[in-house]
Amino acid sequence: MQAVLELLLVLASFAVLALAAKQIGDYFARYDLPLITGFLFAGILIGPYVLGLIGHEELLRLRFVDEMALAVIAFAAGAELYLPELRNRARAILLVSLFQVLAVLGLGVWVTLRLLPALPEARGLGEGAALAFAFLMAVILLARSPSSAIAVIKELSAKGPFTQLVLGTTVVSDVVVIVLFTVGLELARSWVSGAPLSALFLPVLLTDLLLSLALGYVLYFLLLRLLAARLAPFSKGLGLLLLGYGGFVLARGLEEATLHWFHQPVTPEPLLAGVLAAFWIVNASPFRDEFTRLIAALSPAVFIAFFTLTGASLALDVLAATWPVALGLFITRLLAFVVGSGLGALVAGERPRVALASGLAFVTQAGVALGLAKKVADTFPGFGETFATLVVAQVVLNQVVGPPMLKQAFLWVGEARRRRARSRRVWIFGDDHQAIALCRRLRASGWQPELFTRDPERAEALKGQGLLVTVYEGPPSGRAEAAIFLLTDEENLALCRELAERGLSLRIARRQGKLPLSAYREAGCQVVDPTTATVHLLAQYVQSPGAVALFLGEEEGQQVRDFIVEDPALDGVPLRELRLPADVLVLAIHRGDEAIVTHGYTQLRLGDRVTAMGSPESLMELERVFSA
Repeated sequence: MQAVLELLLVLASFAVLALAAKQIGDYFARYDLPLITGFLFAGILIGPYVLGLIGHEELLRLRFVDEMALAVIAFAAGAELYLPELRNRARAILLVSLFQVLAVLGLGVWVTLRLLPALPEARGLGEGAALAFAFLMAVILLARSPSSAIAVIKELSAKGPFTQLVLGTTVVSDVVVIVLFTVGLELARSWVSGAPLSALFLPVLLTDLLLSLALGYVLYFLLLRLLAARLAPFSKGLGLLLLGYGGFVLARGLEEATLHWFHQPVTPEPLLAGVLAAFWIVNASPFRDEFTRLIAALSPAVFIAFFTLTGASLALDVLAATWPVALGLFITRLLAFVVGSGLGALVAGERPRVALASGLAFVTQAGVALGLAKKVADTFPGFGETFATLVVAQVVLNQVVGPPMLKQAFLWVGEARRRRARSRRVWIFGDDHQAIALCRRLRASGWQPELFTRDPERAEALKGQGLLVTVYEGPPSGRAEAAIFLLTDEENLALCRELAERGLSLRIARRQGKLPLSAYREAGCQVVDPTTATVHLLAQYVQSPGAVALFLGEEEGQQVRDFIVEDPALDGVPLRELRLPADVLVLAIHRGDEAIVTHGYTQLRLGDRVTAMGSPESLMELERVFSA
């Protein structure tokens, strides 16, 4: 009981420190530095080498937090392996990945072997152990950061073949890295112990991989049951963390049992199992959207905890002595990616400009690399700590340099489209209280409303309220996406006809009741009749108050918008194959005069008008998905 209370106290203390780390990370982000750099810096501050707010003993007790975080990182990597998105660029992705592996492993092993003598802890390593550690370092140099790549893609609204190549190769590399790391770790275990490779090495390695596959399937089966259960999102998130941690516990149990009974440890890789489980969830189950929502909800807290603990574990005394080696590894990695990515892109038939940009697009590095480094540190006390410190140092360099280089790569190939505000102008004819309220409401939703009045004094008064007001005699010049008429029926109809001749398609009038509806309809004008609209609205409130609140904008943080499918690559693609933001719901598709109630197998067509609901940020991302 005393041990449990002490652990809870350590957890509570760390939770407070993690909140401080979040604030430091946010401060770093203000200056365009990666969030994780701020978390690492906060961890260094609170760690045993600076302020000592968390010591070595507490770090050991919090190891299970590390493993939970690593499980979520593995799930996140696997969730990015969505086959419909990788299929179109499969050949280029595979070729670039192959040449990257050859270049980074070849150059990485060669340089690491020559840098190892500069590390005092490495001088006692035998030739085999040094080779194994060099291979492990090269494998970790190969790791990338899908989350960083996705963040840059969203920031630039990047879209096109190069974007698909970058994201696909970045995601595939994490799976390759984990498989190669499993092989390298077995080699390191054998050679560090001084035992030569026996005839059992390959069977044991194959058994490790098969058990990792089996563990992945078990996690997949349990995740299916968890996602299908009627539980609150918080309970499902907690269950996901416990299942991920259970993978590590089960892997350790198998290792200890086989060592005891057969004197030969069999060690399935829980990270590989997590990637496989997530891969099956997103590609072979109906729970892809819910699973990605859970991962997205957990990721911020997981990243704070993991990177803060990683920073606290960083041996500053070792870093001070080994920073030239870390810098050498950083330069080696950058050069290897320039060569490997460029050659792979050229062999795949990409343009020379794409091949050149590819060398800058794969520098970002984060969670998987640090997770594997921690595993080396836990497996090999002593030199493993130096190994992990070197990895952390060059990861920080890569996270500072990588995102700007990736942005430059997108600019070079012409797929970066910094969010340009569309001409979302709307003309409002009228100056009564409804016109003013409508103007303010549209402006708050990101539109550019302009009020038109015939009264100069009224115009001056409204300008004093911060509104854009114009005194007009006839229809205004310029262009707008919509016009709203709040005048008399005769004035509404006259303006509606004049603007129709100028090609303005969306025209909406408030009917006063003096002209029949047919007059507006003949002019092609949408009509809002205050009397009937109020009756319909009240009736709908009785039947579905939630839907009315949504469409009236009373649901905080939720909006409804229409999007036009402009990307030819989406023609014929089912909705279920799109990677939509987690909080977006497609309500309907309008094709010509037909309104289609959607489901997962509804196929998009070029020119469709898609009505979707979500947060303003997610709807901006959806605009990138549908745009040309």
